[in-house]
Amino acid sequence: FLVRDTRCVIWEAAKKRCFVCSKMGATITCWEPGCDRSFHLPCTLQGECVTQFFGLYRSFCWEHRPQQALQAPLRQNSTCSICLDPVEDETSYKTMGCPACQEARFHRPCIQRLALRAGIRFHCPCCQNQELFVMEMLTMGIRTCRRLPSWEGDPAVGPLDEKHSHCDASTCLCPGGRKYTEDEGPWKLLCCTSCAAEGTHQHCCSLEISSSTWECQGC
Repeated sequence: FLVRDTRCVIWEAAKKRCFVCSKMGATITCWEPGCDRSFHLPCTLQGECVTQFFGLYRSFCWEHRPQQALQAPLRQNSTCSICLDPVEDETSYKTMGCPACQEARFHRPCIQRLALRAGIRFHCPCCQNQELFVMEMLTMGIRTCRRLPSWEGDPAVGPLDEKHSHCDASTCLCPGGRKYTEDEGPWKLLCCTSCAAEGTHQHCCSLEISSSTWECQGC
């Protein structure tokens, strides 16, 4: 019965079209009753969807995803508390905030990268709150992991704001080497959209030239 049920799930998913990339095989459907939007997991970021990696593992499209309700308005010229680059003028899918101190702001990719590297030490980078902060991040689709921080006992780990800058494919095909990158084309270097801790040239992982997102095998 289990094998039959699994096959049914696969067949049903094969019939669903991803509303982000328009390709078939979308295995995730919005949890909102009456919404039939489906999407692939790698298309989550591009489609501004939310998948919650806890509890019932619910997923939501861009229209029905949970929204943050922060009280403190953003100050002018606010910057990300992690990378220090400017953030949007208000909270959104790309710009998130801490529910505890109400003032810390960060880009979604920055806080996702911090969550995976910090492990069980994940907390607000400004006020250090953990319980309220982590629950909010989980609800907003940030994935965490139950392990020690990657920097503990590893002196080779660089600063959190240091962007990954080399190809981690098992066989790098780039004539210029693993650290070579171009703005466009087969030798454009893509970082994992979930952990940002691994990268690949588009050609080294047989990605289409139009691909702008990629996830490593670990994610």
